[in-house]
Amino acid sequence: MRRDLVAMALLTTMAAVTATGCGDGGGEDLVLKGTSPASPYRGPMNARSALECDGKVFDADRGDGWSKGDGGDTPEEGLKAYFDIYVPEVPRSGYRVERAEGDRVLYSYDVGGRTKVAVVVAKDRKNRPGWGPETSASCDPAELPADVSESWGFEIWTDRTGRRVPVTEVNSSAGAEHCDWQSAHFLELGRGNGDPVYIRDPDGLFEAGTQLSAAYDRDVPMPADAHDTGYRYRDWQLWLTDDKSKAYVRTPDGVEAWPRAKQGLACK
Repeated sequence: MRRDLVAMALLTTMAAVTATGCGDGGGEDLVLKGTSPASPYRGPMNARSALECDGKVFDADRGDGWSKGDGGDTPEEGLKAYFDIYVPEVPRSGYRVERAEGDRVLYSYDVGGRTKVAVVVAKDRKNRPGWGPETSASCDPAELPADVSESWGFEIWTDRTGRRVPVTEVNSSAGAEHCDWQSAHFLELGRGNGDPVYIRDPDGLFEAGTQLSAAYDRDVPMPADAHDTGYRYRDWQLWLTDDKSKAYVRTPDGVEAWPRAKQGLACK
């Protein structure tokens, strides 16, 4: 799961997406009709197993989260319940029935003929009447179409070859409006506890020494020991030194020093 710091930076964007119906994979129907995969999945009816990720599985959930009143009358309504209950960071349309087996249906969202999001819905489980989500899983947002990942607030970086880099490796996002952090920018290397988070803070929202490792500086010389990571986002280039106390972002206007956030920084 995303740590609190980055979750808060994205919370406002996610709320807007939910309200406006963005992130839906291009405005198609929730479930596409009359389509079938070239090579239907034939393994266990488990969402995680059905994925065809280029990298690691990004998110997976056991499911069984629906209760009386949540379940639907049809498998498609069970899929809708998945979005209502979990508000997942995945497309809201463009799914198809990958496989139906008894009282379970596997829905898949494919990119280039490969399953990137999978949801298994089931009918009438114990204390869970109707159709609802049993298991769900998704690949990294970097493996989804750009308009989908961007609508959720994910800024997908690329490597030296132009390959979209998984957000579990590097990701960034604008600060959350509800925190009055919208002038700041957050950059995270990895997504685990202890992985560094750097902040672009042009308006001085955070205190150097207590909340940040140092003050943000919009114009610095590139340190002699800095190395180019190869990561790119639009016209930003990410450079790091071995101590990783600051991230150096080369822009068309020069070099910026983004200080590292202290542990425990959160919106109040």
